[in-house]
Amino acid sequence: MLSTSVSGLSGHCACLSVHGDAMNIASILSVTRERLITVSDKAQLVDAASLLGSGRIDLVVVCEDTGKMAGVVTRMDIVSRISRCQGHACTASVASVMSRDVIYCRPPELLETAWKRMKEKGHAHIPVVDDDNRPLGTLNARDALQALLKETEYEEDLLRDYVMGIGYR
Repeated sequence: MLSTSVSGLSGHCACLSVHGDAMNIASILSVTRERLITVSDKAQLVDAASLLGSGRIDLVVVCEDTGKMAGVVTRMDIVSRISRCQGHACTASVASVMSRDVIYCRPPELLETAWKRMKEKGHAHIPVVDDDNRPLGTLNARDALQALLKETEYEEDLLRDYVMGIGYR
């Protein structure tokens, strides 16, 4: 299979197949790794809140001692819970607030399939996990859309070149 690289995902490269194979999550795994934030299921909610303080990411993946994903906590989960706390008395654990029924994806999965599931469920971020449910990254809807757009633009360029008699690149 012939492939080439297309840049444009915040300075990263995504690999696209020349034979029209759709892009999978693995092709943007380096981007998803940059967005991954994890915390122990034994941590306090304020610990997860401090990790989200950068403002770039809205999802923390909660992990068991084994490193497997136990759930996720979003910025909204934290705000909602802390808003019910009285002063400095907010000692809730991450495990008491996290969502356990997690929508996730795996590297071999088609990016378009993951994007459709995110859109359907209304999620801006979902964890990327391996076969043992260990977190590998966090897929952001914007990154998924940028990659899918680059893939479409590349396919259009190939088709235009073919029709114009230039052939495949």
